[in-house]
Amino acid sequence: MHPDTARRGRLLYAALGFLGLDVALAAMPSGLRALHDWLDTWHGIGLIEHGLARQDRDLELIRYGDRWGAAIYWTGHVHPTAQATGWQMTPWGAVQQAAFRALHKGLDWSDEPQIL
Repeated sequence: MHPDTARRGRLLYAALGFLGLDVALAAMPSGLRALHDWLDTWHGIGLIEHGLARQDRDLELIRYGDRWGAAIYWTGHVHPTAQATGWQMTPWGAVQQAAFRALHKGLDWSDEPQIL
């Protein structure tokens, strides 16, 4: 994997990890609030999808009634099973959850400390 691609993958993974924190709105630091304002949107879904594509992954988003499901697959492979899934009340929540899980499972960078 190209070093820049791995670095971008680590940055995406870190951002998604912060988005998954369970912090009350009143106690949320301004930086985390800004990250949610940026990525908790349809545009944010597109940005995450683009980041996943750079990591050789495909995104599928589905709505079932009042819930949203997202599935992540390896790009270019037959999709018999998803690498990761996420189910949430919002489409961006489902995408963020599934993307974080997929990147967590697919950590193919070194165990050595790295600069993000």
